[in-house]
Amino acid sequence: MTDETTHIWNDFHKELKAYIAKTIHNQVDADDVVQDVFLKITLNIDKVKKAENMRQYLYGIVRNVINDYFRNRLYKNNNIEISEILLSEESKSLNSVIAERLKPFINELPEKYKEALLITEFQNISQKELAERLNISYSGAKSRVQRGKEKLKEQLLACCAFERDVYGNIIDVEKNKCNCS
Repeated sequence: MTDETTHIWNDFHKELKAYIAKTIHNQVDADDVVQDVFLKITLNIDKVKKAENMRQYLYGIVRNVINDYFRNRLYKNNNIEISEILLSEESKSLNSVIAERLKPFINELPEKYKEALLITEFQNISQKELAERLNISYSGAKSRVQRGKEKLKEQLLACCAFERDVYGNIIDVEKNKCNCS
């Protein structure tokens, strides 16, 4: 963290965190949003320093990150999530289910996305550690994992049709003339 970012953290962290927590109502997600806000502040520190009203500028960043958070939740609730496929097999360990059902699809991804998903999902390595391991930026690692998941989801949707109940839970899977298992 730069001196400027540390100064902003010391002066605004509690205030911004309280605002975010009031808006999001989920402590874990609120902490993630706070982290994303300070990542954006760090990445845009030159613009933040030049702002006429720093508090107003910071709250603009917070509003944008919160909007992204809710947009992503809405998107996830209206689309298939990989984790939903795993719910039907609760008795098995998560890693064995992923290996059985998703690994063939992951292996078909372009190498950089395949590598990012295998490292983060199978080796339980954080995206920050992935960035360090691959010598790329943290935001680059996050993007790589996110794009990998999107490409994986596209493959799954092209291969199988998912039937959902009124709550959005997957209740049946039908293959679309493919060789998936």
